[in-house]
Amino acid sequence: MGNASGFPKSKTTNQADSAPRSTPTSSFEKLTNDELEAHMGVFRYGAFDLTDAVRPSYDLQVVPKQGFRHDSYVDPKNNIDVPVIMASASRERLFDLFLDMIDCLGDEVDVVLETSHHGNSSDHNDLYREHIDVPVLKSILCDHEELILNDGCTGIAILNPRKQQEIQFDEHKMLLCYGKPLEQFEKIFIEHDVYPDESIRFISEAEHVHCSSDKFAREFDRLTAALGMDEGLHRDNNSDLV
Repeated sequence: MGNASGFPKSKTTNQADSAPRSTPTSSFEKLTNDELEAHMGVFRYGAFDLTDAVRPSYDLQVVPKQGFRHDSYVDPKNNIDVPVIMASASRERLFDLFLDMIDCLGDEVDVVLETSHHGNSSDHNDLYREHIDVPVLKSILCDHEELILNDGCTGIAILNPRKQQEIQFDEHKMLLCYGKPLEQFEKIFIEHDVYPDESIRFISEAEHVHCSSDKFAREFDRLTAALGMDEGLHRDNNSDLV
């Protein structure tokens, strides 16, 4: 969720309003408007449903699927390995899964909201709220479920500094769990039919496109107000998981 919360997130290719930005090697480069519109309208891949937030490359360098794998992050400050679970889940179970994960962090948590509505892939604004009761937080998140699920320029991290654990629901609508122990998170994934697959690849690891809108930008402002966040801190988000 960027460096505001202490852990990195995978690099993004942020695009607003469903408009891919072409590069010389982009699979979107030579598409007609009809081909692009058709691709952006595809949300189901086998048994996996995407949210509206992100779409894979036109040539499907990564085919979206459900599952989780283990990874690690090297904390440069303390030079220690932090264990990580990276996961993707089909749309119909994703938000409930996220809410269940939050319960693992305790009764009171900190929250980081990340937005790239007014920037580009390397320009994120992070807003921080400390000490919020989990039932209050979950109620606010439920009020903004559409934004959290479907906006490709909104990400959120929930963390408990005392337990040194964090859950990210990032702009790709992936779930990332940091810190020991991970077994409680693994159990919840499996309860939601999200199973380990150490060979799984995620949309964020290949060319992809993010989708947002002015409506979601306004809704993001309402979410920050509901969480009592007044100011954002600019962070450099150029680090990857290792």
